[in-house]
Amino acid sequence: MQIGIRLHDTKECPIEERLRIVREQGFCCTHIALAKTAGLPKETENLTPGYAMYLKHIFEKAGVDIAVLGNYQNLAHPDEKKLRSIQERYFAHLTFASLLGCGMVGTETGAPNADYHYDKEANRSREALETFIRNLRPVVECAERSGVILAIEPVYKHIVWNPKRAREVLDRIASPNLQIIFDPVNLIDPECIEARDEVITEAMELLGPEIAMIHLKDYVMENGEMKAVGCGYGEMDYRGIVRFAEERKPFVQATLENTTPETAIHSREVIEALVNEKD
Repeated sequence: MQIGIRLHDTKECPIEERLRIVREQGFCCTHIALAKTAGLPKETENLTPGYAMYLKHIFEKAGVDIAVLGNYQNLAHPDEKKLRSIQERYFAHLTFASLLGCGMVGTETGAPNADYHYDKEANRSREALETFIRNLRPVVECAERSGVILAIEPVYKHIVWNPKRAREVLDRIASPNLQIIFDPVNLIDPECIEARDEVITEAMELLGPEIAMIHLKDYVMENGEMKAVGCGYGEMDYRGIVRFAEERKPFVQATLENTTPETAIHSREVIEALVNEKD
């Protein structure tokens, strides 16, 4: 397992300094979301070949890989004009990733409303799923042309909210360029927290062949709601996840989430201890 970190969770400073800190803290790769990383151009028209080469060279100089280029837009947006703009942003990210030497663009799966809010009934409807699949197809076709993986991240609050739903999307699109970002915590519905381990196990069984990378974070329960925190600061049990990664996904990139500059090293060490324990 290659452990990395979200770039926007690191100390806010010039990009070269950020990458130096990433390496000093023991990380070998990053999840980079241009829209969330201060100081980096982020508009669709900014994504030129020259910009890609600039980032590629400074990451190579720092010895840090880009595990995934994040573009978390709503592919179920109900406004056709806005949806087209969102799809064009995905097309641009996929082309940019191919020039950048990054093999994957990551996304979540949206909600059938304009402001991306959680509407359990609407999100889990068949209509929402059909809309998402229809709008996803041209993006996957672009991924195929670009030679880049588009990886969807199932989240209990979004349209693809459980492992079975994710399996259906994979089977219906039927493209090797559509794969999965496995974030165990994002699959846990607070209303069914007691079934946590069953849900995670089901995800590894149903989606295992298409899991392309892993996101790792922790959670605590506060007033019946889940609050995301860094690994080692909550209630997660990572042993089965680490075993899955080591046995079925050797050298998989796994990026930490919800860390701070002060907690990142401890969170990395928590996961590394489990990897070494397995050994």
